Amino acid sequence: MVAGRNAVLDALRAGVPSLGLLIALGVEPDPRIDESRKLAARLDVPVREVARADLDRATGRSPHQGVVLRVSPYEYVHPADLIGRTGAHPPLLVALDGITDPHNLGAVIRCAAAFGAHGVLVPERRAAGVSAAAWKASAGALARVPVARATNLVRALRDYQSAGLFVVGLTADGTVDVHDLEVGDGPMVLVVGSEGRGLSRLAEQACDLTARIPMSGGAESLNASVAAGIALAEVARRRRI
Repeated sequence: MVAGRNAVLDALRAGVPSLGLLIALGVEPDPRIDESRKLAARLDVPVREVARADLDRATGRSPHQGVVLRVSPYEYVHPADLIGRTGAHPPLLVALDGITDPHNLGAVIRCAAAFGAHGVLVPERRAAGVSAAAWKASAGALARVPVARATNLVRALRDYQSAGLFVVGLTADGTVDVHDLEVGDGPMVLVVGSEGRGLSRLAEQACDLTARIPMSGGAESLNASVAAGIALAEVARRRRI
């Protein structure tokens, strides 16, 4: 359930797959609700007017401002399935380690779509999953880039290695610059950690190679989506050569 006038409107604007728009009977006029109705009609999302008490029950009495959007559960793919979606191109995947902010997840997925990555892998626990906030931050990229969930991230990375993919971790003290990442034109997984903490010890140990983004001006770390975007842009450049 997505509740609240701004949240519902944002979700519909982002194209989040939705099952129904619920509006409280007698709700006061509001341009956000009017636009939500129009977007729902355009997206073939059913619109129903219901008693406010029904919305209270549906949201567990959290604030809903008289409007609730029922969204579809996101269908994750299996980690192995990401490799089979690359066609004739060498697989390029992004794995996220410890990213808990859904906005960061959505932004990384947007970068993945922009630079030709074939899929994104996230851990099942202690990590952000696909939500309405992630859909919004992805600017529609979630409709094009599949996301897989791994019960064990390190094991999934080992499986990718066994399938012939080179696993590269982004770290502040990486052994090579991303500009010198010669493996970038081959089958590869880019592993991105959280801002501040970076990669976990086990995830870093699972990498074949670590790469760094050269920085100046005293910056200690970059936002995960910014770091992913820089690295993916470099990989995309190398794949065009």
